[in-house]
Amino acid sequence: MNPQAKLMFALSLLLGTTITITSNHWIMAWAGLEINTLSILPLIAKSHHPRAIEAATKYFMTQATASALVLFSSMTNAWHTGQWDITQMTHTTSCLILTSAIAMKLGMVPFHFWFPEVLQGSPIITGLILSTIMKLPPIALLYMTSHSLNPTLLTLMAIMSAALGGWMGLNQTQIRKILAFSSISHLGWMAIIIPFSPKLTMLNFYLYVLMTSAIFLTMNTVKVLKLSTLMTSWTKAPALNTMLLLTLLSLAGLPPLTGFLPKWLIIQELTKQNMAPTAIIISLLSLLGLFFYLRLAYCATITLPPHTTNHMKQWHTYKPTSTLIAISTVMSIMLLPISPMIPTIL
Repeated sequence: MNPQAKLMFALSLLLGTTITITSNHWIMAWAGLEINTLSILPLIAKSHHPRAIEAATKYFMTQATASALVLFSSMTNAWHTGQWDITQMTHTTSCLILTSAIAMKLGMVPFHFWFPEVLQGSPIITGLILSTIMKLPPIALLYMTSHSLNPTLLTLMAIMSAALGGWMGLNQTQIRKILAFSSISHLGWMAIIIPFSPKLTMLNFYLYVLMTSAIFLTMNTVKVLKLSTLMTSWTKAPALNTMLLLTLLSLAGLPPLTGFLPKWLIIQELTKQNMAPTAIIISLLSLLGLFFYLRLAYCATITLPPHTTNHMKQWHTYKPTSTLIAISTVMSIMLLPISPMIPTIL
């Protein structure tokens, strides 16, 4: 793809995201979502492979439907209350439609079917954008309307997302699909707490973006797309693969790594809200995700390739690791000591 075109699409992505997260009016928020959708489509389909074209088509259809539902819910709310302000979402039916629309935008259960397929058909860097930046505008809309949303519906969708994200990731061999189901599972943790502590949802989202970025950038550096090639990539960049092991365990939420922090705070908040059974259920469901994170970590660093392998060993690369990967991986495993500062932020 032409560098000028790539720059234009990247700037359009930033523009759409900025418009949505800074707007107070529903039409402006909707326009930002549309700019985002239209600017990511060429980045998904740029390889012209049939799978990439299929991914772009699926992405366009689901996002167009979700945007139409956002517009419909805001118009219904304006019809009944006379308010176009995002924070004044008070009509019950409009709130239910909006929750469904944002769940479709994010790829939460039961609107999750498009996300693993789209991520699998996209290049790794585009997959990183889809898993991180593209989720910011819908999460921002959830944050701004959190006081109006139905907690029962959100809790139900969150538990289903945590269950399905963990369950469907168990038998995957493609790393992008595993990361897609990981994203669905993490969205469950974000959605379950947003009616009670929206700032905690944003903290969880920021740390998820940090850890996922570290993993995607590492995969892009060692050029790995599936588990069988991940097993032989340890010779290419041993130090980076060791950091990948720790980042995957952090994403799984194991102490004393960064990923344990949001899970700990969410379980604490759910217990304060007299929702201890819900906290127990979602904690047990996160064990499903722990299994495939451990399998990825095992393939990345702990196993040596067997002598009967069909894959040749990779050459050791002496190219220095980028500063961005170094910073993101270190932050992904060492931020737990900031936890005493969290009460001042929240």
